[in-house]
Amino acid sequence: MTQQPIAVLGGGSFGTAIANLLAENGNAARLWMRDAAQAETMRRERQNPRYLKGIALHPSVEPTADLDATLQACELVFVALPSSALRKALAPVASTLGSKWLVSTTKGIEADGFRLMSDILQDIAPTARIGVLSGPNLAREVAEHALTASVIASEDEALCRRVQAVLHGRTFRVYASPDRFGVELGGALKNVYAIIAGMAAAMGMGENTKSMLITRALAEMTRFAVRLGANPVTFLGLAGVGDLIVTCTSPKSRNFQVGHALGEGLSLDQAVSRLGEVAEGVNTLKVLKCKAEEVQVYMPLVAGLHAILFEGRTLEQVIDRLMRAEPKTDVDFLSPDGFSFRAPLTKEGS
Repeated sequence: MTQQPIAVLGGGSFGTAIANLLAENGNAARLWMRDAAQAETMRRERQNPRYLKGIALHPSVEPTADLDATLQACELVFVALPSSALRKALAPVASTLGSKWLVSTTKGIEADGFRLMSDILQDIAPTARIGVLSGPNLAREVAEHALTASVIASEDEALCRRVQAVLHGRTFRVYASPDRFGVELGGALKNVYAIIAGMAAAMGMGENTKSMLITRALAEMTRFAVRLGANPVTFLGLAGVGDLIVTCTSPKSRNFQVGHALGEGLSLDQAVSRLGEVAEGVNTLKVLKCKAEEVQVYMPLVAGLHAILFEGRTLEQVIDRLMRAEPKTDVDFLSPDGFSFRAPLTKEGS
């Protein structure tokens, strides 16, 4: 057992799964949540009945609602709060966070200024060491010890090594990447396409159609990310194609579930209400469409899903429009000889 505990901020399904994983690897974990009643229930029942029912909490996981005490005790902090709550929850403890190692696991984008979650952490705590954990990591499967791989992304090599040391285990493998921006952006963007994939599944569309949607989604999200400065190669890995595949094919994915409900004929409000958890893809869609128009990136699936959710279009109309569009190249970043990548564009989209 390590002397110093590790903090996990956020009592949802993924925060709980990460806390258990840390504990199973011999670390004491402090699992903080905003709801004191939820923390008390989890202490008493030794599970998270609301978000991860049936998964026993490891004895070394301590649920708590005391943020100040948690941060005082811990140097390494995993942040698993919903994107809409992250800034508000952590801004009051900014002075404490400045000396911490902060790892965001939240996949979302703040509309004001197109800020990723690690950007928000850096805004709040400019002197903190910051990384991002992302990949095809469905919380329940992590908790049930399904073989899983993830990516810790940061230019801070020491942070990457530390996260690998505390999370890497018998069923959870952690790879490292220096492309924090690309890894985090991939984790946020794929949620949008999972909604489309869920709709396609509910409507009984063929395997060819679903494969086309996922593959074109990968091309579209990569094109957008590279315009903003990400490395296209990042999207060939776990945080790109890996996360996209699992989110677009698994009924365990929250965003897939929302799309499936929409495909069954429910309204957006009904679909989100049925889920009972945050589906980051809905909020990301609005932000992404505006940003794509601003930087002039062609994103027909994003525009199409926005038309379905907010403009009264149908999925059949969107796919028909996609099929009628002028054919493009299959892979955007190959040169005419088919071998070399084009140089990535700058983050400002030059």
